[in-house]
Amino acid sequence: MELRTLQDWVVRREMLGTPGVADINSYGGFVREYEIAVNPERLRGMNLTLTDIFDALEKNNENTGSSYIDKKPNAYFIRGIGLVRSLEDIEKIVVKNTNTGVPVLVRDIAKVQFGNATRYGAFVVDTAEAVGGVVMMLKGSNAHLVIKNVEERIRSIQKSLPQEVQIEPYLNRSDLVGRAIGTVSRNLIEGALIVIFILVLLLGNMRAGLIVASVIPLSMLFAISVMNLFGVTGNLMSLGAIDFGLIVDGAVIIVESVAHRIYSVNLRFRETCVLTQEEMDRNVLDSSKRMMSSATFGQMIILIVYLPVMALVGIEGKMFRPMAQVVTFALAGAAILSLTYVPMASALFLSKKTNRVTGSSEWIINLFRKLFEPAIAFALRRKLLVSAIAIITFILSISLFTRLGGEFIPQLEEGDLASGVMTLQGGSLSHTIDQVIAANRILLANFPEIRHTVCKIGAGEIPTDPTPMETGDYIITLKDKKEWTSASTREDLVEKMEEKLIPLAGVKFEFQQPIQMRFNELMTGSKQDIAVKIFGDDLDILAQKAADIETAIQTIPGVQDINVEKVTGLAEVQVEYNRDRMAWYGLSMSEVNNVLRAAFAGSQAGVVYDKEKRFGLVVRLDKDYRQNLDDIKNLSVGTADGHQIP
Repeated sequence: MELRTLQDWVVRREMLGTPGVADINSYGGFVREYEIAVNPERLRGMNLTLTDIFDALEKNNENTGSSYIDKKPNAYFIRGIGLVRSLEDIEKIVVKNTNTGVPVLVRDIAKVQFGNATRYGAFVVDTAEAVGGVVMMLKGSNAHLVIKNVEERIRSIQKSLPQEVQIEPYLNRSDLVGRAIGTVSRNLIEGALIVIFILVLLLGNMRAGLIVASVIPLSMLFAISVMNLFGVTGNLMSLGAIDFGLIVDGAVIIVESVAHRIYSVNLRFRETCVLTQEEMDRNVLDSSKRMMSSATFGQMIILIVYLPVMALVGIEGKMFRPMAQVVTFALAGAAILSLTYVPMASALFLSKKTNRVTGSSEWIINLFRKLFEPAIAFALRRKLLVSAIAIITFILSISLFTRLGGEFIPQLEEGDLASGVMTLQGGSLSHTIDQVIAANRILLANFPEIRHTVCKIGAGEIPTDPTPMETGDYIITLKDKKEWTSASTREDLVEKMEEKLIPLAGVKFEFQQPIQMRFNELMTGSKQDIAVKIFGDDLDILAQKAADIETAIQTIPGVQDINVEKVTGLAEVQVEYNRDRMAWYGLSMSEVNNVLRAAFAGSQAGVVYDKEKRFGLVVRLDKDYRQNLDDIKNLSVGTADGHQIP
């Protein structure tokens, strides 16, 4: 209760001022209340009802103002201080005055104590309950900046908390963002270096290779500038799709044409000479003009391929349109550079000597020519044999292709695991907590790869993800893969976890990844990769059809975990009212419902202020009188003439 109070009134309030943060969704702990636990036997003995207690509390918990007194030179404003401030103040409230002159106080018919609101969720970390919060980001905000702001604010908040209380992040999106940025950066750098190496190697001219290679960073600079202008985000999909080989195509054509033109001068005059800058400019201009249409046309063909991708909408558009846009920006920048910068750089930096320089490129081309010429000669001599081999290979490849598995997008390794846990339908919150703690003990004892196991059970303070008390969402944070000892892959680790959790009878686990699970939920309403939905207006028939589908798909190869969502069969205690009797006693449905609701769930009769904190003043039956059906049957409802009807 103390931790939850700190969460709600210190941590959450200070976090709400963080740029980019919409709200904090609190989980776990006990929400403090000032509870009036009524003894129904004493209540009946005093001939009182719950309504009498509500009336007394409402009349004895308020402040008032009464103008002011003018005493020159000051004005003294009059305030009546009547708000309750402590448990003792509540105990002394008069509920009824008897004929003997002895008033009936709240403490005579109820126990006044610190209680907690009825819990519909919990928060379990490793092997104990804790209090947690989920930072909810404003739509459209930059996740990287928001997380940075949150981390700075947490360091500030930590200083105002007691020394024994620590705020510990259990899932930080910046870890995944950092890994994604690292992957993109590594791929871009490695790709650029490989392309530069191949260019220098095959062009046979260091200067020509470096001129073409310089197009890569310049086209990327152009693309990033346009991305910033149009608000296109840089991510694994958009930046990871850039192919430097495509980007330098136009520049390679121009530079190679220029180099060939300079070499042709040597062939024409049969002697080596050094061109003047004017001659160099003229040669570059002529060769570039001759090849510009070819270079531009080749890049336009590549751009046309991405036009259909830009027409995508919905989830597909959000995923793939940035990729097409970034590639288009980079190709457009490369095309502009090929027509302007590359000819200029060639005229300035390429050697003006017309002699032909032999190097690695000549050796590589000659090697390929020696391998190619015998092969093509053999193919021309054995036309039928080569054609038959090609056709047979093609047919075999088709048969092999039909047996291969496939996926639309490879799964991103997020570095952590998520899991849904389901216990018996209609299970209590305490039962689910016990099962989760037992599962955590098994996981932590058998898998040193796990850093923390965190489970959100039921619903949070803000029901953005409403779930029943028998289900929970796991976040299993893992250590770096180089520290793994139980398994080498995520799939292998999940399989071993499922095997270890088999002894927990009646508990189902569905392992996924955190963002993957939420993404599935956003698209289909289901957390799983594959979901079957059945629509109808009869829940019993829907439940039967779901069971039939479960039986039918169990035999499909590859199907492992099947979970049928329960839509019927939840245990209830139903109170059906006798309207004839109610009419006889003059009772309304609202009066009876109010008694039933207040007795078990509790109803708020006011607010108690503790400095800047605010807690509910709640009336409900004492815990000992909220245990079974007889407690419901024995509830008393007061009539207008003062009688009490059970």
